[in-house]
Amino acid sequence: MTVNVIGAGLAGSEAAWQLLKRGFAVNLYEMKPQKYTPAHHMPGFAELVCSNSLRSDRIENAVGLLKEEMRRIGSLIMACAEDARVPAGGAMAVDRAQFSAGVTKALREHTNCTVIEGEVTRLPDGPTIIATGPLTSDAFAEEIVRITGREGLSFFDAAAPIVTLESVDMEHAFRASRYGRGEGDDYINCPMTEQEYNAFYDALIAAETAPVHGFESSRVFEGCMPVEVMAARGRQTLAFGPLKPVGLADPHTGKMPYAVLQLRQDDAANTLYNLVGFQTRLKFPEQKRVFGMIPALAHAEYARYGVMHRNTFLNSPGLLDDHYRLREGLYFAGQMTGVEGYIESAASGMLAGISLAQELSGRERTDWTDLTCIGAMGRYVAAHNRNFQPMNATFGIMAPLEGSRVRNKKERCQRIAQRALQTLDGILPQL
Repeated sequence: MTVNVIGAGLAGSEAAWQLLKRGFAVNLYEMKPQKYTPAHHMPGFAELVCSNSLRSDRIENAVGLLKEEMRRIGSLIMACAEDARVPAGGAMAVDRAQFSAGVTKALREHTNCTVIEGEVTRLPDGPTIIATGPLTSDAFAEEIVRITGREGLSFFDAAAPIVTLESVDMEHAFRASRYGRGEGDDYINCPMTEQEYNAFYDALIAAETAPVHGFESSRVFEGCMPVEVMAARGRQTLAFGPLKPVGLADPHTGKMPYAVLQLRQDDAANTLYNLVGFQTRLKFPEQKRVFGMIPALAHAEYARYGVMHRNTFLNSPGLLDDHYRLREGLYFAGQMTGVEGYIESAASGMLAGISLAQELSGRERTDWTDLTCIGAMGRYVAAHNRNFQPMNATFGIMAPLEGSRVRNKKERCQRIAQRALQTLDGILPQL
């Protein structure tokens, strides 16, 4: 039997892989390289359009737990991420090009995977997973409205700039990981004095932004909040947010700076670094001018300026079930469902792919429960019905611990993670 997977992003690629592993042939539809969205630039699958970070790798963090669950299930995305890994302290970051190439190679070379290039405008016949992402083309978005009977919701997403390593002024920067995590020099830190920070802040909130047409500019997901929008909340917001200096000491002074911008390695060759937490919609000349007020970036050369684009997601509660199924033989996956983040998107594709495979095999679909992170996300998408907004992996959507309350947050999260992995061990034989 052949299954259609529309979209070869992280969710679609993972969904296709899970179906292929279970003996199904897959028609994988991808409109690149014939057509690109404003945020996509590479022809390969699973392109990372925002940050190159897959976030924390510790299981006491919910996304770290989700990664471990996916590893144990046999995730293509996690295997390729490990192969393309670059230093990032306690986080997992990858070389974008190497990561995409690994995913693309695995799928294109699979004998049961047929890649069909070009834009899809109508739902194909047969069992299907729709994983076209938050930047779904206008034509297929109209088809989704026809299929679902209700309109999607829109919000805005922003990507951070990337600078070349050789253009960073290391006389005004230092290498270190916060609290000494990782190898200790995974990040380049760009310190500012109080005077430098205030001058930067004043320039940032007065800078000219690129216009955003047709939508409410206030509808921005918190996880990708443009730095200038965040700054408008108050003078100290950035100093306690992406520019917080806690856990860092400037070796030039021996003291903690007033504020610090961190740069994270973006490629395996160690030539490109992205500005952590600096998603923006400032006009390109304004980015160079304002960010250049940070001493270490005074002469920075930009490999990519920050951009802002529209994202669209379904009003999933009451529409999709906790396996991301709309109806028999038709599933959705990825950010379009209301999960937020690279790993969360891939995990939804994993669950949708496995569930559709079970359905087509005449088997009962697995109850993942809210004891696992992957299952809790599906339940959130299906059941949360008040002011529905995209959600990252978080322990807050998982079942609380039974018995006496554990006050220590780290210990509590570790126990939830251990319980999740034990639950998953019991689920694995069903998959």
